[in-house]
Amino acid sequence: MDFIIDAKGKRLGRLASEIAVILQGKHTPAYHPRLEGSDRVVVKNIRTLTVGGRKTKTKIYYRHTGPLGHLKENKFRDVFEKKPAWVLRHAVRLMLPKNKLQARRLKRLIIE
Repeated sequence: MDFIIDAKGKRLGRLASEIAVILQGKHTPAYHPRLEGSDRVVVKNIRTLTVGGRKTKTKIYYRHTGPLGHLKENKFRDVFEKKPAWVLRHAVRLMLPKNKLQARRLKRLIIE
């Protein structure tokens, strides 16, 4: 089954948690943690997504390049302007369980 979600005016965290529940299949009576689930999620109007408070200025994404002292920082505002789909996918990925089903569940997330 496909779930079509309009992100217009919705908060990032609340939308990501809703998507994570659907991708895991927790909304169905036949839920079992070891099963992947079968529902797909299609998200539209991703550019109109909002975040609360001052997070557009203060939220920072960190990544490490490997060598000592090479910690890179990207501000939410800059990342969201370039890749809004990555921001939502990253939030959903962090809300899914960290196991072998995570990648399979994320493949069923379609962001338009």
